[in-house]
Amino acid sequence: MFADQYKDPFEERLAAALHETGGGFDTNRTALAARGAARGRRKRFVRRTAVAGSTASVVLACVGGALVLRPGGTATEAVPSSLTASAKPKPSATATHTTDEQMIETLKSLLPKGDFSEERGQGTEPTHKLKVPAPSAALVFDDGAGAAAIGVTVGRVQPGGTTARQAAQCPDRVYIPYDACKTSRLADGSVVTVLQGYEYPDRRADTKLWSAELVTPTGQHITVSEWNAAAEKGKPVTRTDPPLNPAALTRLAAAKEWRTVANALPAPLPEPELPGSDLHARTNLLALLPKGLKVTDKSSDDGDYAYVVVDDGKGKSMVQVNVQPDMLDSAGDLFGSNSETLPDGTRVAVKQGPGDRGHQVMWTVDTMRADGKRVVISAFNAGTQIEPATRATPALTIAQMRKMALDARWWSVS
Repeated sequence: MFADQYKDPFEERLAAALHETGGGFDTNRTALAARGAARGRRKRFVRRTAVAGSTASVVLACVGGALVLRPGGTATEAVPSSLTASAKPKPSATATHTTDEQMIETLKSLLPKGDFSEERGQGTEPTHKLKVPAPSAALVFDDGAGAAAIGVTVGRVQPGGTTARQAAQCPDRVYIPYDACKTSRLADGSVVTVLQGYEYPDRRADTKLWSAELVTPTGQHITVSEWNAAAEKGKPVTRTDPPLNPAALTRLAAAKEWRTVANALPAPLPEPELPGSDLHARTNLLALLPKGLKVTDKSSDDGDYAYVVVDDGKGKSMVQVNVQPDMLDSAGDLFGSNSETLPDGTRVAVKQGPGDRGHQVMWTVDTMRADGKRVVISAFNAGTQIEPATRATPALTIAQMRKMALDARWWSVS
Protein backbone atom coordinates (compact mmCIF):
# COMPACT_ATOMS: atom_id res chain seq x y z
CA MET A 1 0.00 0.00 0.00
CA PHE A 2 1.09 3.57 -0.67
CA ALA A 3 3.52 2.31 -3.29
CA ASP A 4 5.59 4.92 -5.13
CA GLN A 5 4.81 4.62 -8.80
CA TYR A 6 6.97 7.57 -9.86
CA LYS A 7 10.50 6.23 -10.21
CA ASP A 8 13.27 8.67 -9.40
CA PRO A 9 16.50 6.70 -8.69
CA PHE A 10 17.85 9.28 -6.25
CA GLU A 11 14.60 9.63 -4.34
CA GLU A 12 14.27 5.84 -4.21
CA ARG A 13 17.73 5.55 -2.64
CA LEU A 14 16.95 8.40 -0.27
CA ALA A 15 13.70 6.81 0.87
CA ALA A 16 15.45 3.49 1.38
CA ALA A 17 18.21 5.13 3.35
CA LEU A 18 15.71 7.01 5.49
CA HIS A 19 13.88 3.79 6.16
CA GLU A 20 17.04 1.99 7.25
CA THR A 21 18.56 4.88 9.17
CA GLY A 22 15.46 6.03 10.95
CA GLY A 23 13.78 2.69 11.47
CA GLY A 24 10.95 3.25 9.01
CA PHE A 25 9.51 6.59 7.88
CA ASP A 26 7.50 5.60 4.80
CA THR A 27 4.19 7.04 5.97
CA ASN A 28 5.34 10.61 6.37
CA ARG A 29 8.35 10.89 4.06
CA THR A 30 6.53 13.38 1.83
CA ALA A 31 5.62 15.58 4.78
CA LEU A 32 9.19 15.43 6.03
CA ALA A 33 10.44 16.46 2.63
CA ALA A 34 8.22 19.50 2.69
CA ARG A 35 9.71 20.90 5.89
CA GLY A 36 12.46 23.46 6.15
CA ALA A 37 12.36 24.93 2.65
CA ALA A 38 16.08 25.12 2.13
CA ARG A 39 16.67 21.61 3.46
CA GLY A 40 13.56 20.16 1.89
CA ARG A 41 13.54 20.12 -1.90
CA ARG A 42 17.18 21.26 -2.09
CA LYS A 43 18.18 17.60 -2.32
CA ARG A 44 17.30 17.74 -6.02
CA PHE A 45 19.66 20.69 -6.52
CA VAL A 46 22.53 18.99 -4.75
CA ARG A 47 21.87 15.73 -6.58
CA ARG A 48 21.96 17.34 -9.99
CA THR A 49 25.08 19.40 -9.33
CA ALA A 50 26.90 16.42 -7.82
CA VAL A 51 26.29 14.03 -10.72
CA ALA A 52 29.49 13.07 -12.53
CA GLY A 53 29.51 9.99 -14.76
CA SER A 54 26.20 8.77 -13.24
CA THR A 55 27.66 8.76 -9.71
CA ALA A 56 26.61 11.10 -6.92
CA SER A 57 27.85 12.26 -3.57
CA VAL A 58 25.17 14.04 -1.59
CA VAL A 59 25.09 15.38 1.92
CA LEU A 60 21.70 16.00 3.52
CA ALA A 61 20.49 16.95 6.96
CA CYS A 62 18.49 13.97 8.20
CA VAL A 63 17.04 12.89 11.55
CA GLY A 64 19.57 14.43 13.89
CA GLY A 65 22.62 13.59 11.76
CA ALA A 66 23.97 13.75 8.23
CA LEU A 67 22.73 11.21 5.74
CA VAL A 68 25.59 10.65 3.33
CA LEU A 69 24.87 9.07 -0.03
CA ARG A 70 28.11 7.92 -1.60
CA PRO A 71 28.71 6.74 -5.16
CA GLY A 72 26.74 3.56 -5.71
CA GLY A 73 23.87 4.64 -3.49
CA THR A 74 25.09 3.37 -0.12
CA ALA A 75 24.04 5.29 2.96
CA THR A 76 25.54 5.86 6.37
CA GLU A 77 24.52 8.07 9.23
CA ALA A 78 27.33 10.42 10.17
CA VAL A 79 27.36 10.70 13.95
CA PRO A 80 29.20 13.67 15.46
CA SER A 81 32.51 12.70 17.06
CA SER A 82 31.27 14.13 20.36
CA LEU A 83 28.59 11.42 20.49
CA THR A 84 30.21 8.15 21.47
CA ALA A 85 28.69 4.71 21.94
CA SER A 86 28.04 5.51 25.57
CA ALA A 87 25.70 8.28 24.48
CA LYS A 88 23.10 5.95 22.94
CA PRO A 89 19.52 7.14 23.55
CA LYS A 90 17.61 5.49 26.36
CA PRO A 91 13.89 4.70 26.44
CA SER A 92 11.62 6.83 28.57
CA ALA A 93 11.29 5.69 32.19
CA THR A 94 7.54 5.45 31.67
CA ALA A 95 7.81 3.45 28.44
CA THR A 96 5.24 0.77 27.66
CA HIS A 97 5.43 -1.05 24.35
CA THR A 98 2.66 -0.80 21.76
CA THR A 99 1.96 -3.65 19.35
CA ASP A 100 1.40 -3.38 15.61
CA GLU A 101 -2.28 -4.17 16.09
CA GLN A 102 -2.67 -1.55 18.81
CA MET A 103 -1.30 1.12 16.51
CA ILE A 104 -3.89 0.19 13.88
CA GLU A 105 -6.76 0.05 16.36
CA THR A 106 -5.77 3.39 17.87
CA LEU A 107 -5.86 5.07 14.48
CA LYS A 108 -9.24 3.51 13.67
CA SER A 109 -10.70 4.60 17.03
CA LEU A 110 -9.70 8.21 16.39
CA LEU A 111 -11.24 8.42 12.91
CA PRO A 112 -14.88 9.18 12.08
CA LYS A 113 -17.31 6.36 11.29
CA GLY A 114 -16.50 4.58 8.08
CA ASP A 115 -15.06 1.48 6.45
CA PHE A 116 -11.42 0.43 6.85
CA SER A 117 -9.22 -1.72 4.64
CA GLU A 118 -5.55 -2.38 3.79
CA GLU A 119 -4.54 -1.92 7.43
CA ARG A 120 -0.94 -2.09 8.56
CA GLY A 121 0.88 -1.05 11.68
CA GLN A 122 4.27 -0.88 13.32
CA GLY A 123 4.50 -0.91 17.10
CA THR A 124 7.30 0.02 19.48
CA GLU A 125 8.56 -3.44 20.36
CA PRO A 126 12.28 -3.80 19.57
CA THR A 127 13.11 -5.77 16.42
CA HIS A 128 15.55 -8.65 16.15
CA LYS A 129 18.22 -6.03 15.42
CA LEU A 130 17.53 -4.51 18.84
CA LYS A 131 16.26 -1.36 17.18
CA VAL A 132 13.16 0.44 18.36
CA PRO A 133 11.23 1.03 15.11
CA ALA A 134 9.35 4.20 14.28
CA PRO A 135 5.76 3.39 15.29
CA SER A 136 3.21 3.99 12.57
CA ALA A 137 -0.19 3.00 11.30
CA ALA A 138 -1.72 3.25 7.85
CA LEU A 139 -4.99 2.23 6.26
CA VAL A 140 -7.58 3.07 3.64
CA PHE A 141 -10.59 4.90 5.06
CA ASP A 142 -13.94 5.41 3.34
CA ASP A 143 -16.59 7.59 4.98
CA GLY A 144 -18.95 7.05 2.08
CA ALA A 145 -17.49 9.83 -0.05
CA GLY A 146 -14.58 7.87 -1.46
CA ALA A 147 -11.60 5.80 -0.33
CA ALA A 148 -8.67 7.72 1.13
CA ALA A 149 -5.25 6.66 2.41
CA ILE A 150 -4.44 7.86 5.92
CA GLY A 151 -1.26 7.34 7.89
CA VAL A 152 0.31 8.42 11.16
CA THR A 153 3.90 8.23 12.36
CA VAL A 154 5.09 8.86 15.92
CA GLY A 155 8.58 9.89 16.96
CA ARG A 156 10.60 12.02 19.34
CA VAL A 157 12.80 15.00 18.56
CA GLN A 158 15.09 17.22 20.53
CA PRO A 159 12.95 20.04 22.00
CA GLY A 160 14.00 23.29 20.38
CA GLY A 161 16.26 21.44 17.92
CA THR A 162 16.48 21.78 14.17
CA THR A 163 13.87 19.10 13.44
CA ALA A 164 11.43 20.64 15.91
CA ARG A 165 11.90 24.09 14.42
CA GLN A 166 11.45 22.87 10.86
CA ALA A 167 8.25 21.07 11.83
CA ALA A 168 6.87 24.42 12.91
CA GLN A 169 7.47 26.06 9.54
CA CYS A 170 5.46 26.13 6.36
CA PRO A 171 7.52 25.06 3.34
CA ASP A 172 8.81 27.48 0.75
CA ARG A 173 6.43 27.73 -2.21
CA VAL A 174 9.42 27.87 -4.56
CA TYR A 175 9.93 24.17 -3.82
CA ILE A 176 6.59 22.90 -2.53
CA PRO A 177 3.40 24.27 -4.11
CA TYR A 178 0.38 24.13 -1.84
CA ASP A 179 -3.06 25.65 -1.38
CA ALA A 180 -2.81 26.52 2.30
CA CYS A 181 -0.50 26.15 5.27
CA LYS A 182 -0.91 27.31 8.84
CA THR A 183 1.18 26.92 11.99
CA SER A 184 -0.51 27.38 15.35
CA ARG A 185 0.21 26.79 19.02
CA LEU A 186 -2.14 24.66 21.11
CA ALA A 187 -3.13 25.29 24.72
CA ASP A 188 -0.52 22.83 26.03
CA GLY A 189 2.29 24.59 24.16
CA SER A 190 2.45 22.11 21.28
CA VAL A 191 3.04 23.54 17.82
CA VAL A 192 1.17 22.08 14.85
CA THR A 193 1.59 22.85 11.16
CA VAL A 194 -1.24 21.87 8.82
CA LEU A 195 -0.33 21.73 5.15
CA GLN A 196 -2.84 21.37 2.31
CA GLY A 197 -0.79 20.48 -0.71
CA TYR A 198 -0.26 17.89 -3.42
CA GLU A 199 1.52 14.57 -3.76
CA TYR A 200 3.27 15.72 -6.94
CA PRO A 201 4.87 19.18 -6.90
CA ASP A 202 4.42 19.49 -10.66
CA ARG A 203 0.70 18.67 -10.33
CA ARG A 204 0.91 15.96 -13.01
CA ALA A 205 -1.88 14.21 -11.09
CA ASP A 206 -4.73 15.58 -8.98
CA THR A 207 -3.69 13.63 -5.89
CA LYS A 208 -3.86 15.90 -2.86
CA LEU A 209 -1.70 15.42 0.22
CA TRP A 210 -2.80 17.06 3.44
CA SER A 211 -0.78 16.69 6.60
CA ALA A 212 -0.54 17.82 10.21
CA GLU A 213 2.83 17.80 11.93
CA LEU A 214 2.83 18.32 15.68
CA VAL A 215 5.69 18.74 18.17
CA THR A 216 5.05 18.93 21.91
CA PRO A 217 7.17 20.95 24.35
CA THR A 218 8.84 17.70 25.44
CA GLY A 219 9.69 16.62 21.89
CA GLN A 220 6.93 14.16 21.06
CA HIS A 221 6.57 14.30 17.27
CA ILE A 222 3.41 13.16 15.49
CA THR A 223 2.76 13.41 11.76
CA VAL A 224 -0.59 12.60 10.15
CA SER A 225 -0.94 12.41 6.37
CA GLU A 226 -3.98 11.84 4.17
CA TRP A 227 -4.73 11.67 0.48
CA ASN A 228 -7.82 11.93 -1.70
CA ALA A 229 -7.04 8.52 -3.18
CA ALA A 230 -6.66 4.99 -1.87
CA ALA A 231 -2.87 5.29 -2.09
CA GLU A 232 -0.41 8.14 -2.12
CA LYS A 233 0.65 7.22 -5.66
CA GLY A 234 -0.55 4.89 -8.36
CA LYS A 235 -4.27 5.00 -7.57
CA PRO A 236 -6.95 7.25 -9.10
CA VAL A 237 -8.42 10.15 -7.18
CA THR A 238 -11.67 9.10 -5.49
CA ARG A 239 -12.84 12.38 -4.00
CA THR A 240 -12.23 16.14 -4.30
CA ASP A 241 -10.45 16.50 -0.95
CA PRO A 242 -9.05 14.14 1.68
CA PRO A 243 -11.64 13.24 4.35
CA LEU A 244 -10.25 15.20 7.33
CA ASN A 245 -10.38 18.99 7.30
CA PRO A 246 -7.59 21.01 8.98
CA ALA A 247 -9.36 21.04 12.36
CA ALA A 248 -9.88 17.27 12.28
CA LEU A 249 -6.27 16.73 11.22
CA THR A 250 -5.11 18.79 14.17
CA ARG A 251 -7.28 16.84 16.60
CA LEU A 252 -5.97 13.54 15.26
CA ALA A 253 -2.34 14.63 15.54
CA ALA A 254 -2.92 16.03 19.05
CA ALA A 255 -4.60 12.89 20.43
CA LYS A 256 -3.11 11.86 23.78
CA GLU A 257 -2.86 8.25 22.60
CA TRP A 258 0.04 9.11 20.31
CA ARG A 259 1.94 10.80 23.11
CA THR A 260 1.73 7.62 25.15
CA VAL A 261 3.24 5.77 22.20
CA ALA A 262 6.00 8.37 21.89
CA ASN A 263 6.97 7.85 25.52
CA ALA A 264 8.05 4.30 24.67
CA LEU A 265 10.66 5.56 22.23
CA PRO A 266 14.29 6.32 23.07
CA ALA A 267 15.05 9.91 23.92
CA PRO A 268 16.61 11.61 20.88
CA LEU A 269 20.32 12.25 20.80
CA PRO A 270 21.36 15.90 21.14
CA GLU A 271 21.36 17.51 17.73
CA PRO A 272 24.77 18.66 16.53
CA GLU A 273 25.12 22.12 15.09
CA LEU A 274 24.67 21.87 11.35
CA PRO A 275 27.93 22.34 9.47
CA GLY A 276 28.16 25.56 7.52
CA SER A 277 25.57 27.39 9.63
CA ASP A 278 27.84 30.46 9.69
CA LEU A 279 28.49 30.62 5.94
CA HIS A 280 25.84 33.26 5.17
CA ALA A 281 25.04 31.88 1.71
CA ARG A 282 22.06 34.16 1.10
CA THR A 283 23.92 37.32 2.12
CA ASN A 284 26.86 36.50 -0.13
CA LEU A 285 24.68 35.43 -3.05
CA LEU A 286 22.76 38.68 -2.98
CA ALA A 287 25.97 40.70 -2.73
CA LEU A 288 27.60 38.90 -5.67
CA LEU A 289 24.71 39.14 -8.13
CA PRO A 290 25.54 41.12 -11.28
CA LYS A 291 24.03 44.57 -11.53
CA GLY A 292 20.83 45.08 -13.46
CA LEU A 293 18.97 42.14 -11.96
CA LYS A 294 15.77 42.61 -9.98
CA VAL A 295 15.39 40.19 -7.07
CA THR A 296 11.77 39.00 -6.93
CA ASP A 297 12.14 36.29 -4.28
CA LYS A 298 14.77 34.83 -1.95
CA SER A 299 15.24 32.07 0.59
CA SER A 300 14.68 32.69 4.29
CA ASP A 301 17.71 30.76 5.57
CA ASP A 302 21.23 32.18 5.59
CA GLY A 303 23.32 29.09 6.27
CA ASP A 304 25.11 26.93 3.70
CA TYR A 305 22.36 27.00 1.05
CA ALA A 306 20.36 29.83 -0.50
CA TYR A 307 18.41 30.79 -3.59
CA VAL A 308 17.22 33.98 -5.23
CA VAL A 309 14.81 34.54 -8.10
CA VAL A 310 15.94 37.32 -10.40
CA ASP A 311 14.51 39.05 -13.44
CA ASP A 312 16.55 40.96 -16.03
CA GLY A 313 13.43 42.09 -17.85
CA LYS A 314 13.26 38.92 -19.94
CA GLY A 315 11.63 36.64 -17.37
CA LYS A 316 12.31 35.10 -13.99
CA SER A 317 15.36 32.96 -13.36
CA MET A 318 16.19 30.99 -10.22
CA VAL A 319 19.78 31.02 -8.92
CA GLN A 320 20.95 28.64 -6.19
CA VAL A 321 24.16 28.23 -4.21
CA ASN A 322 25.33 25.38 -1.99
CA VAL A 323 28.41 25.88 0.21
CA GLN A 324 30.08 22.78 1.68
CA PRO A 325 33.15 23.08 3.93
CA ASP A 326 34.64 19.57 3.64
CA MET A 327 34.11 17.69 0.38
CA LEU A 328 37.65 16.64 -0.53
CA ASP A 329 36.81 12.93 -0.36
CA SER A 330 34.26 13.43 -3.16
CA ALA A 331 36.49 15.44 -5.49
CA GLY A 332 37.13 12.48 -7.77
CA ASP A 333 33.42 11.99 -8.38
CA LEU A 334 32.65 15.65 -8.91
CA PHE A 335 35.52 16.79 -11.14
CA GLY A 336 36.28 14.67 -14.16
CA SER A 337 38.65 14.99 -17.08
CA ASN A 338 36.74 17.97 -18.48
CA SER A 339 37.21 20.03 -15.32
CA GLU A 340 39.79 22.80 -14.92
CA THR A 341 42.43 23.17 -12.20
CA LEU A 342 43.53 26.72 -11.37
CA PRO A 343 47.07 27.65 -10.26
CA ASP A 344 46.03 27.67 -6.58
CA GLY A 345 44.63 24.13 -6.85
CA THR A 346 40.97 25.12 -7.11
CA ARG A 347 39.02 22.83 -9.40
CA VAL A 348 36.19 24.11 -11.63
CA ALA A 349 33.57 22.10 -13.50
CA VAL A 350 30.87 23.52 -15.76
CA LYS A 351 27.69 21.64 -16.62
CA GLN A 352 24.90 22.72 -18.96
CA GLY A 353 21.96 20.39 -19.29
CA PRO A 354 18.22 19.91 -18.85
CA GLY A 355 16.35 20.95 -15.72
CA ASP A 356 13.64 19.03 -13.91
CA ARG A 357 10.73 20.12 -16.11
CA GLY A 358 10.04 20.28 -19.83
CA HIS A 359 12.15 22.81 -21.76
CA GLN A 360 13.88 23.82 -18.53
CA VAL A 361 17.67 24.14 -18.58
CA MET A 362 20.13 24.17 -15.69
CA TRP A 363 23.59 25.73 -15.83
CA THR A 364 26.02 24.89 -13.04
CA VAL A 365 29.47 26.03 -12.02
CA ASP A 366 30.99 23.69 -9.41
CA THR A 367 34.17 24.76 -7.62
CA MET A 368 36.33 23.14 -4.96
CA ARG A 369 39.41 24.57 -3.29
CA ALA A 370 42.47 22.46 -2.59
CA ASP A 371 41.34 22.04 1.04
CA GLY A 372 37.93 20.64 0.03
CA LYS A 373 35.85 23.79 0.40
CA ARG A 374 33.14 23.65 -2.25
CA VAL A 375 30.84 26.28 -3.76
CA VAL A 376 28.24 25.27 -6.36
CA ILE A 377 26.11 27.81 -8.19
CA SER A 378 23.27 26.84 -10.52
CA ALA A 379 20.86 28.93 -12.56
CA PHE A 380 17.63 28.00 -14.33
CA ASN A 381 15.56 29.49 -17.12
CA ALA A 382 12.50 29.48 -14.85
CA GLY A 383 11.51 31.02 -11.53
CA THR A 384 11.42 27.63 -9.76
CA GLN A 385 12.51 24.05 -10.37
CA ILE A 386 8.90 22.89 -10.53
CA GLU A 387 7.47 25.04 -13.31
CA PRO A 388 7.99 25.21 -17.07
CA ALA A 389 10.65 27.42 -18.59
CA THR A 390 9.84 31.12 -18.76
CA ARG A 391 12.82 32.13 -20.92
CA ALA A 392 15.34 30.56 -23.31
CA THR A 393 18.38 30.60 -20.97
CA PRO A 394 19.14 31.56 -17.35
CA ALA A 395 19.58 35.24 -16.51
CA LEU A 396 23.25 34.72 -15.56
CA THR A 397 26.04 33.72 -17.94
CA ILE A 398 28.51 30.96 -17.15
CA ALA A 399 31.22 33.60 -16.82
CA GLN A 400 29.19 35.51 -14.24
CA MET A 401 28.43 32.36 -12.28
CA ARG A 402 32.11 31.35 -12.35
CA LYS A 403 33.17 34.72 -10.98
CA MET A 404 30.60 34.47 -8.20
CA ALA A 405 31.56 30.92 -7.22
CA LEU A 406 35.28 31.74 -7.03
CA ASP A 407 34.82 34.87 -4.91
CA ALA A 408 36.85 34.80 -1.68
CA ARG A 409 33.99 36.03 0.49
CA TRP A 410 32.42 32.56 0.67
CA TRP A 411 35.13 31.51 3.08
CA SER A 412 35.93 34.80 4.77
CA VAL A 413 34.26 33.59 8.03
CA SER A 414 35.89 30.14 8.06
